Amino acid sequence: MTMAIAPVFAPPGRTWEDSRDEMATKTRILVVDDEADIRETLDDYLKIHDFEVTVADGGEAVRRLVEDGAGIDVVLLDINMPGEDGLSLARFLRERVDVGIIMLTAVGETVDRIVGLEMGADDYLVKPVDLRELLARIRAVTRRLQAEAEAAPAADDGTEEIAFGRCRLNLDSRKLFDAERNEIPITSMEFDLLKAFAEHPNRVLNRDQLLDLAHNRDWEPFDRSIDIRIARIRRKLEVDPSKPEVIKTVRGAGYIYVPPGR
Repeated sequence: MTMAIAPVFAPPGRTWEDSRDEMATKTRILVVDDEADIRETLDDYLKIHDFEVTVADGGEAVRRLVEDGAGIDVVLLDINMPGEDGLSLARFLRERVDVGIIMLTAVGETVDRIVGLEMGADDYLVKPVDLRELLARIRAVTRRLQAEAEAAPAADDGTEEIAFGRCRLNLDSRKLFDAERNEIPITSMEFDLLKAFAEHPNRVLNRDQLLDLAHNRDWEPFDRSIDIRIARIRRKLEVDPSKPEVIKTVRGAGYIYVPPGR
């Protein structure tokens, strides 16, 4: 691990305090690594840059934090740990919380990088990590997450709605409601996917088609993150997400939206 800590300079015309507050305030980082010295180094460095930092030494601690509802925005996750490895933890996190994930590993082989990204990681760095580069990567992931959260426009009085099982999607306000008209939070990408399904009911859509229909060509066709998005959507729509009835998997082909009564 690169131990030297160098200042990150603000853009011209801005003070360091302005830049720091804009990028780091309230961002909550979870550092997961079995090596105590790495946890301590990252904890100290990120706190200097005004991040909230929590550290965990492995899977048991991570699962406990998630179950306790700990606030997390970005996870720095070591792949090679004794017991439960980082790839398994990445899958666990993607199934339960909306967070940015940056994989850290001493192994630089392409296959590990690809597997990590397929598990839903947002970025990947090989140890020893340059702390300035890590800071830049965290800020980039944070910006992407914020842009996604803010992309959905404010609700209006639109009335065009599509039934998704027990829920209804309002296409005008871009909001999802349960049977009691309580809003269920969804991201912009989740809305785009639901809209794509709504416009193509009872039709099997593969990943590539979903990328086109959801206008998200920044994703790669092989990227498993689209499966992760579907899993998140199912937890919001389905009575039993493990046995989906609204958005079903067609093995080897893709997904199909089944409207109520069909």
